[in-house]
Amino acid sequence: MSDELRFTVSPGEEGARLDVLIASRAEGVSRSAVQKAIASGNARIGCESCMSPGRKVKAGETVVFLIPGPGPEIPEAEDIPLDIVYEDDDLIVINKPRGMVVHPGAGNKEGTLVSALLRHAGEGIRELGDPERPGIVHRIDKDTSGLIVCAKSREAFEGLKEQFAVHSIEREYLAIVLHNIKEEEGTVDVPIGRDPANGSRRKVNGSAAREAVTHYRVIERLGDQCLISARLETGRTHQIRVHMAYIGHPVLGDPVYGPRKDRFNAGGQMLHARTLGFVHPVTGEQMRFESPLPEYFLRMLTKLRNKEGRA
Repeated sequence: MSDELRFTVSPGEEGARLDVLIASRAEGVSRSAVQKAIASGNARIGCESCMSPGRKVKAGETVVFLIPGPGPEIPEAEDIPLDIVYEDDDLIVINKPRGMVVHPGAGNKEGTLVSALLRHAGEGIRELGDPERPGIVHRIDKDTSGLIVCAKSREAFEGLKEQFAVHSIEREYLAIVLHNIKEEEGTVDVPIGRDPANGSRRKVNGSAAREAVTHYRVIERLGDQCLISARLETGRTHQIRVHMAYIGHPVLGDPVYGPRKDRFNAGGQMLHARTLGFVHPVTGEQMRFESPLPEYFLRMLTKLRNKEGRA
């Protein structure tokens, strides 16, 4: 939400241009940004909207200005190696490492998958989607490893977005979760929305909650933990992490939805996007990819198996 600047024009300010006066009072906002905001209807004088940056103000008038928020984080191309699983003229499937952010955000402006993609695929992908996440049709969390597909052409971008929108994409994750799950398999079908107390978190039945369905199956029992397969029917932010925590089995090492103390020294959630399947949006070919478990995940499995004497 934008901040509001409100002030009364003093006698000494009478006759000044509206944009000049606002720019002198709105700290950190350039005059050009003020002019654009005024032209977009973000200023009022008294009760009347004013869209003229050059309007001369009068003493005693009340000016209200909605200060624009920060613009999108426009990523720059960076020479970052990518683990490419598949690539053609229209799309690319990448095996994302744990610790890499998909697109720029608060505190993560460099070293993103988008920056690597811009260097690899070229500046042409900037025309695909939002300026801060060109070519991106879905995402996986920073500390989640595994498969992600990105678009390189307009046709692929629109086609992949449509498949994600109708939930026809096959997505399977492997996760280690805390505590033994009684049943061998199950489904969590509860909506997920924003946590009103913390906008970066998600919550079951939170603000503006949307349908969310996760199917899970126990693969291996590891003492008081379980290795599970989780298949997404929908694709909400943090869906598996929120759903598993909701049923009392948070993902091991999850710093947000799990215990505060990382007693396994996991350094992040044990969650890996193993399988990705979709119809090629240009050729119509059915495509399916699998990513082997990475080293960090295998080390944790070995640690838990050793604890049980089953190495």
